[in-house]
Parts: sequence; structure tokens; C-alpha cells
Amino acid sequence: MRYVIDLECIKCGNQYSPEPDRYLCSCGGLLEVRYDYPLLRQEWDRDALADNSDYSMWRYLPLLPVGPFSRRSPLRTGWTPLYKSAALARALGLKGTVWVKDDGLNPTGSLKDRASAVAVVKAAEAGAKIVACSSTGNAASSLAGNVAALGGSMQSVIFVPARAPQGKVAQLLIYGAKVISVQGSYRDAFELSAAAIERWGWYNRNAAINPYLVEGKKTVVLELAEQLHWQMPDWLVLSVGDGCTIAGAGKGLQDLKELGFIDKVPRLLGVQASGCAPIFHSYCSGSELIPAEENTLADSIAVGVPRNPAKAMCQVRHSQGVMVAVEDEEILAAMRLMGRTCGVFAEPASAAGLAGLARAVKEGLVESDSEVAVISTGNGLKDIANALKAAGEPLRVAPDIEQLAQALGEG
Repeated sequence: MRYVIDLECIKCGNQYSPEPDRYLCSCGGLLEVRYDYPLLRQEWDRDALADNSDYSMWRYLPLLPVGPFSRRSPLRTGWTPLYKSAALARALGLKGTVWVKDDGLNPTGSLKDRASAVAVVKAAEAGAKIVACSSTGNAASSLAGNVAALGGSMQSVIFVPARAPQGKVAQLLIYGAKVISVQGSYRDAFELSAAAIERWGWYNRNAAINPYLVEGKKTVVLELAEQLHWQMPDWLVLSVGDGCTIAGAGKGLQDLKELGFIDKVPRLLGVQASGCAPIFHSYCSGSELIPAEENTLADSIAVGVPRNPAKAMCQVRHSQGVMVAVEDEEILAAMRLMGRTCGVFAEPASAAGLAGLARAVKEGLVESDSEVAVISTGNGLKDIANALKAAGEPLRVAPDIEQLAQALGEG
């Protein structure tokens, strides 16, 4: 916490001491963590990172709002692989380079581990014994896994909507979370979790409310920059649900620029599913956000009432980026494309980013000679039902070589 100045409201500018359980401004506005960049520039640089042998998200500790001796989950989150794919670039019609960062290889299978790792630290700093959140699945499983890794000193309480994929629910139960399946939408789950948190005083892991969690999410961009030797691409592509992940990406880029670690800030391409695209519509129209139905198979970004649209849209605009919306069929196609060109198995919400890139290239929003990095946010094993929709059925044959030859067209 040496470099944290305060928490500042993005709505009214009020400033607060960075207490671990400070969530919102008194005006109801979202808070943002501010850092002492001049002091950071004096005491921390790229050479210090190069000498750091901790290849996890905690290698960026000076840019995280946690104490150096605060207890952390032992799960190794971060430093996920970055793949360069010429085959994917060709398939998209791009002459430039395309990278895919596979954050589905974090401990519980998604980028959300980065936020939850910070959440359990802040909960411990606040003396909390119970941490709660609402989630369509990934934030929930990441919290439950990180809490479980502490060995019983905390309990997680998770609120999921009825449509949450069974793979994600199974994860929660295996990790020992108390799981509340709310028979309604994500909005219903969020509102019930908020009421429960207020009534019983549990620590709030909801990323759009807790300002510290965006700081964990931004580490995916800090990592990407270091893996690219600080030479940033023209575009950075992310799927968008409640807006926290792309807000975190923008915050990470801001940090890197302020510290002089990078010279170029990539443009952000934010992608929503057409069946649930309230941030996209608000961004394009310039009007107030209107709640949307949650009609998409990409459950992790099916957020009809996003809680962090302001930070998300601000970061996209600040980068001179754009937003697009894609149909479920495009998402399924992107799942196949990512798997067959990169060997990365992405869940639907994760593949939505790639689907958005494909659309943006076709529409001329992303130039054909652009260099692009796509963040794959979640592992496809979390949603096998939709993976099978994307992949199709296997060949089914009897244990007979002639029948196999016929099926293979080799008869």
C-alpha cells in the first residue's frame, strides 16, 4: 500500500482513505484507486521486474492495493501463456500479428482469479470471515477457490442465477462454497446478494462495487505488456459483461503509460453479445444505459444491468477504441476458430472477443495491417453444453474397420 494515495469517486471527485471495506462514494458513485506515480517512477522500473523471479500476478505488487505482508491465497494466479498465431491472423484476413492470451489457464479457469486473489487479501485485511458475491459462474468459482486455498479461515457465499452452467456450479460445491441458486436472472442474484451483504455484514466481492478488484483484473494487461517486451499492439480485444474487465484493462494501460513502461496505448475493442448488449447500445447512442434481457448463450457476459458501465465506456473512449455486438452464432464460430488455429479452448463469453474482432475486421473498424491482442478470459471446459454446440458431433461407428473406412470416406 506504499504507493496508494486514496480512493477517488469518478462521479463527484470525493476522496477517501483506502480502507479495505470502503466500496462506494457517499454519492453512490464508483471509486477508483489512485497511485503515487512520481514516487513509483523513482523506486520501481522495468529492470526491477526483470530481476523478479515471482512469475505470478504478485510480481506487480507496487501497482496493487495490498500490503506487502498481507496474507494471500497460495493459488498461483497470473503469468498465463501468450500465443502468436499466424493461422488465426490469416483466417481473420489480417496481415499484422495476432496474439491470444489464454487466461483460462488460471487456477480456477478464468481471468476472474485475478480479482478474487485481491478480494481475499482485502477481506483478510478487513478481518472478514465470510466473503460473498453474485456471479454467472466465473467470479463465483474464482472466489470459492481462492477462499478454499486459505485452509478454512474464511467462508464464501455465492449467489448464482438459475441458468449458471452446471460445470461452474460443480466447481463451487467442490470448493466448499455455500451456493445460493437464485431462481431468476443475474440481476435478481445481484440484488439478493447485495441485500444479504448489507444485512449480515459480509465482505463484498462484487467487482463493480468493490474498487480494489479492478486492480487485480488489470494485471492481465501488465503481464501482456511485459510478455511483449513493452511493445504494445494496435488493438486490445476483450469481451464485456458488467464492464469491470475492460475497465481494468484500461486502468492497467494508464498505469503503464504513467510510469513510462510503454510508449503506445492500444485501442480497446469491447465486445458484447447482441442478446445482452446494454453497454454497447449506450456507448453507440450516447444515451443513458437501458437494462437489457439476458438472451445469449455467453452466460459470463449476460449481464442485463451492468454495474460498471461508466468505467468501461470511459476507458474505451479514452483509448479511441470502439464497441461491437455479435450474435451467438458468431460466438460459436469463434470458439471453433480459436480452437483450430491456436489450440485454445475458450468458453462462449471468452470467444465473444474473437467474434467481435472478426466482425470489426469485416466492417473496416480494425485495419487489415493491425497488430492485435485478444484476451481469452475463460476455459471452455466450464460450459461443455455450448462447446458441443460449437464443435458438432463425433463420428459414431461400430468396432469394425470397414465401417470406419466408409465413415472416413476411405472405403
